[in-house]
Amino acid sequence: MFVLPEGLPLELTPLAFLVGTWEGIGVVSNKYVSKEDATEQKFQQKVTFSVGEGNYLTYHATSRLLGDATDGSKDVELPAELGFWRLAKEAEEADFGPLVLGGSGDRKIKSAEDLETLRNERGGFDIEASIIHPGHMPMHLIDAGKGWGYGERMYGTLTKEGVVKLLWVMEVAASVRDELVPLVSVELDRI
Repeated sequence: MFVLPEGLPLELTPLAFLVGTWEGIGVVSNKYVSKEDATEQKFQQKVTFSVGEGNYLTYHATSRLLGDATDGSKDVELPAELGFWRLAKEAEEADFGPLVLGGSGDRKIKSAEDLETLRNERGGFDIEASIIHPGHMPMHLIDAGKGWGYGERMYGTLTKEGVVKLLWVMEVAASVRDELVPLVSVELDRI
């Protein structure tokens, strides 16, 4: 039976299933950089979603490329990602502002009925994810052909033999008008 995490704000209950730590193996492709000679390399990722002090979940992901040595000596640690995930909704007075500006007043989402007003036309909830990475498009990466102008990450869950898995894929393109090319896919288990 699933139990809501302690201290979870009501407006984050649609994201409650994410709270915790997930780990798994995926693949990263160099197809975007090298279309003719594309290869894939396995990587390991650990993702933690935790309840923040506001109306968001805190996201922290660490990854490493897996080398061919069984003792891990050829693995390569990759830069971490940090971020914040929340339901997409209009800003309100109770939201914290930039830097140290506090919110004021009561939150608009006070009941399950209020939360239901945020459902989209497909019956789900739209989310906002702000993810930062120390390698997000500095000029030296763009000049080396490793940068892209447009990318999409898609997250979802899958239940296999009663176990929920968190899946995500990322596809990138030079621009919104160009065809997306697979970059990353991973399957994570709750640990």
